[in-house]
Amino acid sequence: MLDNARPRLLALLMLVCSAVLAGPVLGDTPCADDQKVQQIPTNLELCAELDPVVRKPSALPLGDYEVKLNTYLDKMCYRNVKAGWAMDKTVRDTGPFIATLADGQYTGTYYGTHAPVLIWYSPEMMAWLRANRPSDAAATPAVPAPIPDGAIMVKEMYSPPPASTCRVPDLLTLKPLTQGVAAMVRDSAASRDGWFWGALAWSGWTPDWITVKPGQPVTTAPAFSGFGQYCVNCHASARDNLTFASLSNIKDEAGTYLNFLSQDFFRIQSDQVFTRFSQVLRHDHLQLVNPAAGMIQGSGTSVPAPPPGSLTMPSQTYDHVWIPGNGPGAASAFVTSDQCVGCHTAGGTGLQYEMTVPGPDNLLVNLAPYGTWRTSPMGLAGRDPVFFAQLASETQTFHPTMSAKVQDTCLGCHGIQGQRQFSIDRTAGGGACPEFLRETLDIVPVPANAPNVHLAPFAALARDGVSCTACHRMVLGQAATDRFKDAPQNRCMKQRQDFFNPGLSGFASTFTGSFLVGAPDQLYGPFKDPKVKPMLHSLGITPVRDNTILSSELCGSCHTVHLPVLRNDETLGHVYEQTTYAEWAFSAFRTGDTPDGKLPFGAGKQAQSCQDCHMPKTDKTGGLFSSKIAAIQEHSNFPQVENGLPSEDIDLQVREGFARHTLVGLNVFLIDMADQFADIFGIPKLDPMMLAPKEPRVMGMGVPPLTATRDAMLDQAANRTATITVSNPANTGTALTATVTVTNKSGHKLPSGVGFRRGFVDFKVLDATGRILWESGRTDDQGVILDQAGQPIAGEHWWKSNCDGRVEGTPYQPHYQIITRQDQAQIYQELVTAPPAAGPASCGPSAPVSGPLTTSFLSICAKLKDNRLLPAGFLPLPARQEISHALGAGDDLAEESGPTGTGTDPDYTTGGGDTLRYTIPLADIPGPAASVEATLYYQATPPYFLEDRACTAKGTDTDRLAYMTKALKLVGKPEADWKLQLVSSGRVPVRR
Repeated sequence: MLDNARPRLLALLMLVCSAVLAGPVLGDTPCADDQKVQQIPTNLELCAELDPVVRKPSALPLGDYEVKLNTYLDKMCYRNVKAGWAMDKTVRDTGPFIATLADGQYTGTYYGTHAPVLIWYSPEMMAWLRANRPSDAAATPAVPAPIPDGAIMVKEMYSPPPASTCRVPDLLTLKPLTQGVAAMVRDSAASRDGWFWGALAWSGWTPDWITVKPGQPVTTAPAFSGFGQYCVNCHASARDNLTFASLSNIKDEAGTYLNFLSQDFFRIQSDQVFTRFSQVLRHDHLQLVNPAAGMIQGSGTSVPAPPPGSLTMPSQTYDHVWIPGNGPGAASAFVTSDQCVGCHTAGGTGLQYEMTVPGPDNLLVNLAPYGTWRTSPMGLAGRDPVFFAQLASETQTFHPTMSAKVQDTCLGCHGIQGQRQFSIDRTAGGGACPEFLRETLDIVPVPANAPNVHLAPFAALARDGVSCTACHRMVLGQAATDRFKDAPQNRCMKQRQDFFNPGLSGFASTFTGSFLVGAPDQLYGPFKDPKVKPMLHSLGITPVRDNTILSSELCGSCHTVHLPVLRNDETLGHVYEQTTYAEWAFSAFRTGDTPDGKLPFGAGKQAQSCQDCHMPKTDKTGGLFSSKIAAIQEHSNFPQVENGLPSEDIDLQVREGFARHTLVGLNVFLIDMADQFADIFGIPKLDPMMLAPKEPRVMGMGVPPLTATRDAMLDQAANRTATITVSNPANTGTALTATVTVTNKSGHKLPSGVGFRRGFVDFKVLDATGRILWESGRTDDQGVILDQAGQPIAGEHWWKSNCDGRVEGTPYQPHYQIITRQDQAQIYQELVTAPPAAGPASCGPSAPVSGPLTTSFLSICAKLKDNRLLPAGFLPLPARQEISHALGAGDDLAEESGPTGTGTDPDYTTGGGDTLRYTIPLADIPGPAASVEATLYYQATPPYFLEDRACTAKGTDTDRLAYMTKALKLVGKPEADWKLQLVSSGRVPVRR
């Protein structure tokens, strides 16, 4: 969590790189930063010692360098005119200051990109400016030289605005104690943009990357200084070298500094008793509350908070991997999402708010790619506590003799960027493809001499989840495969494809996330004619239009999971753990298109791509949402600058059909965990780009991202998942009968994805007062389904108490067409079994059940039950087989995507839902039945699954999940009692 100094530093970071100041000032306030005496270096010996050090940022670990730079700036070493440093002519505004009269008072609003500035330039920087941006424009070279390494600019920022407030007679008496300074230090080898970006607050300062000691608060704020900072969202619009610097601003140089309208007259008028300054944004009052402090209530039980640091994931602050100066290349094929956040989230410039819509409480909803993706299950994949607990079970109990291979297998999806980059780098000299291990993800870049600290970049990439450069660099289709299959960034992909998908070809060879990636200097998007120069300047990457990004196969590569069946050290075969893409391809929702052309049977009657549902493009009226897709410095929305790119290179088009990267299913429980235990996840709760004044406790001008993600899930659950109805409830004289119909509105099975998700029907019989007389599907507060006596029904527990052995036989709930008792419940789920412990084993479609029920992804030998709701228009087996072959897969894909254990139920022939009959003897209903009600619930982690985690593994990852599940507060929410309500029929009167 943030300590007391961090809020001020976060404020400074926002000011340095993008935003504007805010804050009321009373009366005729003089410059708060005027110290009355000259602020010049007094320890020239120390300055001389530090000077060569601060000019080489990459020569030291980041934290160590920041300490040196901080000392250099604090001691005013850069204010050495005799050593050739130069300063601006005066304190300058960076945008207009507009006066408004209301209720007898003037208010001044500042629209600057920064607080008023006074910039200092090192001798090297001055020499470059004179040679490459001379006062005589005719002498400007056609191709400017690169700024030399070691050149420095220091931007002092002053408050309150406008600049006239701090235009004191002697500018050397100023010291920016209120807002601090920003520094740019040239180091072209360290990062592709060529600069170290630094920020300094004069009190309470600490370096970004520090070694956290036991009991010490942990920051999850973005890095304030470093390479590849999001400051480029503005600076990439510079004509060259990512700086707008001009000699005309500098003292003793020709020309006049850039000026803006400044209506500051009311500040000095003697008849003003009260005046007020305000500014567009505020970033200096950030407050976060540690949700793990003290006692946490969960399910009615007080749970002590864990010892600080004992369960925490490494802070997101450390997830910072940028493109080096010699990149992009295979060694920088993947970078962390913070390299995209500056431009592809809302509010990054502090002046424009494209990619937002009004939300509750006068807050804005951030619809930008980063803003919606970051807190989605995709963005959290590298920190998902359920995943890590599952991985612990796989390696400790299910497959301990193949632990390393299992870790690499699982992290190839959940930590894809780290696993991929690790393989690329380790095989650069021709070595064998390595195995990427779970323990790597705990490595952080501090202290610099820690064991394996060189692996910290791979850890950061893995913790970043299914991130930007994973999806936006994917290539599919034969032509692209032939082009990139031998590229260095794909060196280990043939081995991965052979391991997961032996015998498969074409698109099917990419199952289990085994896709290839394209050129490291390109990223793929859906829109034509993108503006290329800002991204090229900042990252060396060219944005390219590629329709693959719009295809369902982009999702299908990862969401068709084909895995080996492991037993000890042998592979018994391969099965499909997930078939979400195939379920869609066999349904009425299929588009019938792939990057390689049409599929058999063409488009279905309800054709929609994965992106149409999970990356919505519509607005409230159902029309296409329109917005720019980035927030950068443009001519059309920014104060004027010198030496900027022309408008045709940076003024972005408004794009119709802007897609939100919500990427959500129904796992609201994961989002609840991240929200309530953000410190344990190692993530911030607030949107770093959407902070603004909200007194007295600041939560920002943006809806908190986790709240927005949760809202998107609840909206999906209520409106786009299913319907449930009750028809013909009647008293026949001997029984109460009713028909419940559940309709699947999604384009795949419901639930889909990992096999342990489940849905179930809660059917109630009520009297005239609403009292429940009879119920199938009731639960306790842990989501355990109970019978009429309050006992768990068959299948709810797999383990005896205290993990003292498995329940004998592990009974389960079969698929029902008629329910007559309260210890029966219609549960839509997949149940799979492991191979026998020894001896011959037949695994795959139609394999006999010969082993125990399992939650191991790599032990799936046979299916016992799969009655998950099929999507509408589900094709018959022969048609599914034909499509499977066209995709490069075998008959098993068609077979395994179908139902199992549903008997002759006709609903599982063409799909679309399930019709279920309730026939309840009147003798079992203690009173006159007035109405019935059916509700469909969803559980992302059913009780038996969590129980299996607790009983099959030990250690931090298991303890973390156990703590969160026990302490999670769900009371009063739609997901209370560990079951998310999807839809309900409401009360339907019983016909007599």
